[in-house]
Amino acid sequence: MTKLKIKTGDTVKVIAGDHKGAEGKVQKVLIDKNKAIVEGINMVKKHTKPSAKNPQGGIVEKEAPIHISNLSLLTSKGETTRIGYKIEGDKKVRFSTKSNEVI
Repeated sequence: MTKLKIKTGDTVKVIAGDHKGAEGKVQKVLIDKNKAIVEGINMVKKHTKPSAKNPQGGIVEKEAPIHISNLSLLTSKGETTRIGYKIEGDKKVRFSTKSNEVI
C-alpha cells in the first residue's frame, strides 16, 4: 500500500485534467483507490430514484473522486508544493519542500 501525502482538510490545487487550476479543500481521501474528493471540483450529475429520504428523486450534483496524482498541496501563501517528512523532537511532521514550512 502506498503512503498518501494528502490528508482530509488540506487545501489543494488541481494540476492536470478538466479542472486544472481549480482549488478546494479535501473532504475525503479514498486510500484504496488513491483518490480524493475535493470540495466543488469534478462535479457530476447523478440521477436518483425517489426514496423515503428524497421523495421527489431527480438529478443531484455531487463531487466525484479525483486521482491524487492530479492534485498538489497549497502552502499558506497559496503556492503549490511537494511534501516531505521530517522528525521534529519525537514527532514525524509533514513539511513543504519549497518553503520548508511545517504543514
